[in-house]
Amino acid sequence: MRGLDRAAFVALLLGLAGIGYRLFLMLDTVPPGNSDEATFGLAALHIAQGREYPVFLYGQHYMGMLQSYLAAPLLAVTGPSWPVLRLPVLALYALFLWLMHRLTRRIGSPWFATLVVGLLALGTERVIRDQVTTVGGRPEVKVAVLVMLLLVLGLAQRTVRRRWLAVGGFGLLAGLALWSDWLIVPYLAAVALALVWVLRRELLGVAGLLLVAGFTVGVAPMIYDNLVAPPGKDSLSVLRSISGGTGAVPGWSRRLDGGLLEGVPLASGLCPLTGCGRWQEWFGLLYPVLLVVAAVVAVVAYRRAGGRDERVAPVVHLALVAGAALTLLSYVRSPLAATDPVGNARYLSVLQLSLPAVLWPLWRWAVAGWRGAVGVVGRLAGALATAVLAALAAASLAATVLFATVGTMPGRREEWQAQAMAATVRGIGLREVYGEYWTCNRLVFNTAEQVVCGVLDGDLLPGFNRYPAYWTRLARAARPGYVLAVDTPADRRLRELLGDRADAALLAEVGGYRVYHPATPVRPWR
Repeated sequence: MRGLDRAAFVALLLGLAGIGYRLFLMLDTVPPGNSDEATFGLAALHIAQGREYPVFLYGQHYMGMLQSYLAAPLLAVTGPSWPVLRLPVLALYALFLWLMHRLTRRIGSPWFATLVVGLLALGTERVIRDQVTTVGGRPEVKVAVLVMLLLVLGLAQRTVRRRWLAVGGFGLLAGLALWSDWLIVPYLAAVALALVWVLRRELLGVAGLLLVAGFTVGVAPMIYDNLVAPPGKDSLSVLRSISGGTGAVPGWSRRLDGGLLEGVPLASGLCPLTGCGRWQEWFGLLYPVLLVVAAVVAVVAYRRAGGRDERVAPVVHLALVAGAALTLLSYVRSPLAATDPVGNARYLSVLQLSLPAVLWPLWRWAVAGWRGAVGVVGRLAGALATAVLAALAAASLAATVLFATVGTMPGRREEWQAQAMAATVRGIGLREVYGEYWTCNRLVFNTAEQVVCGVLDGDLLPGFNRYPAYWTRLARAARPGYVLAVDTPADRRLRELLGDRADAALLAEVGGYRVYHPATPVRPWR
């Protein structure tokens, strides 16, 4: 194509393949929807209808709702639809690829940027979930950080014409990112230090005021919500309660094992969603070493560079290394890294931002070895670097192919069953039902709120109801239904309470669910 060199053209093809792969999965609702994502969808519907304007996710006062606001205009036209709900997230992924290519070319080399795009185009279910599903935060904050880094480069190399406007935009993006997802704080801190290095004394004047003003505007929704939040419901209190966990804190060995050996390969797309085999954990073991090597290489490059325009690339590398290191440290300090490393590996998805910095030394050594521009030791290092890059690409490709050909079927089956259940409940005529957490909001979204659902736990006591209005409506219902997964604790408890009336109350069994409609409500908490 005109205006693209060969490396950029190949990167474009790889990027389009990655977008097409995700679009195909998205249209087939793979990964399947769930009640967490449905809550974002319901919020988008409420925004489109002018009923609610939430700052944070219902029942979760730390996850920003930018994705719901992006999806609201689309759902206002189409109504509830999983593919339509996910369209803005797919657009963010496409923007992420483009920005990553631009950044990597500027701090690395053209063909290295192509390699990075190729790796990011691949993806197992763990990776795809963060890049396609509307679960809040991570897609938009990665885009924000990349734009901020490009602004740092432009300001240092004086390719940005309106410097003050760029600084204000930097602050605005930082504020929006902080509101969207607190996981990005380590990267925001590292990128902010890079900006300070670039501007230095300029920040003492108008530029500094614009930076603060932009940040304040971006984070304003979060500030407002925290000011009016009841005691204990502000973002900091909620985050402390979640990250602190319950019970005894696992030892460092378990947290490092879960965070590095399990979490990093999962977040990098080397393992299936069920977890990593021992032979797949090699990248997690190597990752801290690569971070240290990348930091050393960046420091050496900084010292050898001339003016600020040459030194800014190593500074960006250091910012990406620092962001990854702080993110990893924060994660392994949490008990979540040990108690459920597979389920919590999503918190490491932001490490994708640091891929150019982490792999850059390997690329340099590999290229030097290919060209024969080094001695025997350099050639050995080049061969080893080539082997690591080839192993990473091969493992990512193999895991992606395995997921695309085999791993999607369980998700498809689950989605078909959920859709069949929703159609059955709606067809029966039930409009108020009780169910378990992973049933309720998904059912409400699939039925466009024609059916509302109140969450019960396994003992049929009130559960985690993210949107209290549904629970309030159920409390007034004269004869609610019950939609429970077959033979779960809640299902067995309901049948126990109904006794001889259980079979008479059972209206349907579909897709692994049982739909009950007792003559009198079963509310053991009253």
